[in-house]
Amino acid sequence: MRPRITTIRDIAERQLCAGCGVCAYLDPDAIRMVDDVDQGRRPLVLGDARSRSHQDAFAACPGRGLAHRDGLEKGAFIEELLPAWGPVLEVYEGYAADHEIRAAGSSGGVGTALALHCLVEHGMQGVLHIAARPDIPYLNETVFSTDRESLLAATGSRYAPASPCDRLDLIEEAAGQCVFMGKPCDVAAAAAAGTLRPRLARNTGLTLAIFCAGAPATRGTLEMLEQMGIPPIDVRSLRYRGNGWPGKATVRYQVGEDEAVATMSYAESWGGVLQQRRPWRCHVCADHTGEFADIAVGDPWYRPIEPDEPGRSLVLVRSERGRRLFAAALASGCIVADQVAPSILPQSQPNLLRTRGALWGRMLAARAIGVPVPEYRNMATFGTWRTELTWRAKAQSVLGTVKRVLRRRLHRRLPVQPWRPASASRDGERS
Repeated sequence: MRPRITTIRDIAERQLCAGCGVCAYLDPDAIRMVDDVDQGRRPLVLGDARSRSHQDAFAACPGRGLAHRDGLEKGAFIEELLPAWGPVLEVYEGYAADHEIRAAGSSGGVGTALALHCLVEHGMQGVLHIAARPDIPYLNETVFSTDRESLLAATGSRYAPASPCDRLDLIEEAAGQCVFMGKPCDVAAAAAAGTLRPRLARNTGLTLAIFCAGAPATRGTLEMLEQMGIPPIDVRSLRYRGNGWPGKATVRYQVGEDEAVATMSYAESWGGVLQQRRPWRCHVCADHTGEFADIAVGDPWYRPIEPDEPGRSLVLVRSERGRRLFAAALASGCIVADQVAPSILPQSQPNLLRTRGALWGRMLAARAIGVPVPEYRNMATFGTWRTELTWRAKAQSVLGTVKRVLRRRLHRRLPVQPWRPASASRDGERS
């Protein structure tokens, strides 16, 4: 019999937490986000789970599940993409016209360029997103950017835990509309919170999701630094991607009185280290491409990338609001893009398609041995498992999950373990 999931503590201790931070925003007196080195950003619950604010936090939590609205109009969206990729109105490939933004971004800089366009041309008040912590650059923090300089400083993927929803109050309390940028689960959580906080919904002028194959725990970054021979306390800056396509993991670190630079290829950093530290929730995620966003961006990896080729972005327009703002950005010249065939999406992201295909088998196996999984509604899972996987891959989705459950002891509760690096001094966290 599977355990009942009724509180945020259940979500966290049953390893269903996505780390978005929406619970800390909706119930700030009882919940705060902490770093758990082996899990990611996780909620530390200090208050009453029976309170109204806690119930709101639980209702908005993407860890318990995701749901598209009933009666999602098939005719309004690209039908061939709807089952496996969610609602998509248009697909583009392009890049930021600003050469500095394009070069610094992970894949063409379209997300940053569009956010900046909303600030400059549409009078939006700010952009809520994540950036490296100045004091500990391999950790993240939530920031509210209001100009090009602050947006540019935070370009590039951050393959480390982040909780951008923990500061949704900055959007709710703003003087006008704002942009929200985050992982797909972050955007889904922000949308759910908007149904509970009308002012948040009114002040959200655009949601931008970044494609995500999983968010590695901090342990992954520490292991990457260890392989590079860099003590974490000596790190002065860390970029996981960018300054090239896909770019290298680049670490600037202190050596005595001098500063040195070390790099690791994307294949080595993500493929060899970081992805091994993705938490359980990422393995049973149905949304890797921002299905609840206005606009989602990722890599158009449908062809070989030439050495030193400038970055390009794959852009999914998912809502009418997103369509209007993206069209305005194209017209202004800040983004250069062409509409492409829908088939470019699955060609660009075959790994994400296989991951979505494996989901039904993974959840079947987990449920069979009493491990809780998220609940998904109006999001095809069995259909993609049936059509997108070989028989061998179908079997692996089930048997591999059984092995993972046993290896990680997922049938047991795992309390959140607050963690603090030696150089940190944030209140309430311990080494």
